[in-house]
Amino acid sequence: RYKSVVTPRRAAVAIAGCWIISFLVGLTPMFGWNNLSKMRRTQELNSSHTEFVIKCQFETVISMEYMVYFNFFVWVLPPLLLMLLIYLEVFNLIRKQLNKKVSSSSSDPEKYYGKELKIAKSLALVLFLFALSWLPLHVLNCITLFCPSCETPHILTYIAIFLTHGNSAMNPIVYAFRIKKFRTAFLQIWNQYFCCKANKNISSTTAETGN
Repeated sequence: RYKSVVTPRRAAVAIAGCWIISFLVGLTPMFGWNNLSKMRRTQELNSSHTEFVIKCQFETVISMEYMVYFNFFVWVLPPLLLMLLIYLEVFNLIRKQLNKKVSSSSSDPEKYYGKELKIAKSLALVLFLFALSWLPLHVLNCITLFCPSCETPHILTYIAIFLTHGNSAMNPIVYAFRIKKFRTAFLQIWNQYFCCKANKNISSTTAETGN
C-alpha cells in the first residue's frame, strides 16, 4: 500500500512540515528564549556602568532550559525512541517473513525480503549515527542544567557541537555506500555538474594553448 498512501503531494507536505517545524524550533532562541535578559539583570545587580558585552559562547548565549526541556525532551528524545521502536518492529517483521518464506510479488521471496533487510539496516545506521552525534551535546546540556556546580571542559562542548554539525555530512556518505539508488543518483550529479565542468575547463585550456 506504500504507493497508494505515500503520494507525491503527501510526501511534499510532510517534507515542508518537517522544514517549517525545524525552522521554528531552531529559531526559538532568536524569538526571545535566550540568556540576554539574564545577563542584563546580572550586570544591573553588579552596578556596572561599563559597556554591555556578551561573551559569545554556546552555554553563555543559549538557554539550557530551552536546550534540555524543549529541544531535547520534546524534539529529540521522543522521536528517537519512537524511531528505535519502529525499526525494532521492522526488523522483527522482516525476520518473520524470511523464516516463513511467504509468497510475495517477487518471484524470489528470500531475495525480496533480504533486499528490504539491507535497506532497513542502512536506515538504522543513519539513526545510530544521529544518536551518536547528538546525544553527547544533550548529555552535557543536562549536566550543565541539573548540576550547576559541575564544570565540564570547554573542549568537550566544542567536540559535541562539532559532532552535531558533522552528522549532516555523514548521511549522504552512508546513503551513497549502502543504498544503490542513492549512489547512482550521486554519481549522476557528480558527472553532470563537476566532471563535465572539469572536462570543459581542460578543453578550453587546451584550445587556448593551441591558438
